[in-house]
Amino acid sequence: MVHATDADNTKLAEASTANRYEVSRADLPLSCPLPDMKLWNSHPRVYLPIEASGQAKCPYCGAEFSLID
Repeated sequence: MVHATDADNTKLAEASTANRYEVSRADLPLSCPLPDMKLWNSHPRVYLPIEASGQAKCPYCGAEFSLID
């Protein structure tokens, strides 16, 4: 199955290549992998609650997210 966001892989980042990501409120709702990442080689998309604490950690890959605004 090809995801709509994977149609042009040249514009998508590799999934889960960093351990830390900074996100803004414009990026909410927060999901891992992020919408601009390739999905075919990653874990299932999971939505992470970051609004209350400003921090979130993906239960699949361990990526840590910080809300910067």
